[in-house]
Amino acid sequence: MRKITLNILLIIILNTISVQITTSQNKTINQKVDSVLSLMTLDEKIGQLNQYNDDWSATGPVTLDKDKRGQMLRGQVGSLLNCMGTARTRSWQNIAMQSRLKIPLLFGQDVIHGYKTTFPIPLAESCSWDLEAIELSARIAATEASASGIHWTFAPMVDICRDPRWGRVMEGAGEDTYLGSKIAYARVKGFQGDKPGELNSVMACAKHFAAYGAAVGGRDYNSVDMSDRQLWETYLPPFKATVDAHIATFMTSFNDITEYHLLPISTC
Repeated sequence: MRKITLNILLIIILNTISVQITTSQNKTINQKVDSVLSLMTLDEKIGQLNQYNDDWSATGPVTLDKDKRGQMLRGQVGSLLNCMGTARTRSWQNIAMQSRLKIPLLFGQDVIHGYKTTFPIPLAESCSWDLEAIELSARIAATEASASGIHWTFAPMVDICRDPRWGRVMEGAGEDTYLGSKIAYARVKGFQGDKPGELNSVMACAKHFAAYGAAVGGRDYNSVDMSDRQLWETYLPPFKATVDAHIATFMTSFNDITEYHLLPISTC
């Protein structure tokens, strides 16, 4: 009788575990994220917003942080920039996976016009009007970058620019809203592939939201002064195109816009 009771208890335990595993596997991404968020401390939540540069090449000065490893172990770092190569990314990822909740790091890089294979700058590509070729160049760049351990590129830049004095005109598709929108869509599809998360894809990032290409006097980081009509008809459509292409992320611009504007947008 005791043996039968133990067998029944064992069956109940195994069935319970099986149900729990099945339930976990059937959770949506949002449910999985919510379940992790509910376990996180305030420090860990803030930590996921913490983005560091790796200890070598950067787009600006590098400040070495001797406690970077310790912060990763405490779950206080969410992503790293300019960290390239599987050996390097894996070394940091192994540290992050020793943290309490084992939330993996994201590795980001400015993959603007190719990674190992160099393509024409985006402005030059736009002169071709060849959307298939433009999408293909982004696809090749994503394949190469993802093989190097990168998850996230800070491209495409979809700012419309009509002032040649602005120093970043070469990073976008030029002055035409229609063409800029078409290219924005193509490049997002190229970077992200059929769906985000595939091994040969990277998350794209539409930048700079919004109207960054209209800085007064072409001076980078300067204010933007324009009408609502010009903003919505000229400068926002390329961002809408990236949303239509299911872009993963957005980067905010570094400018203020006139006095105030409400810019509702979602990434879905």
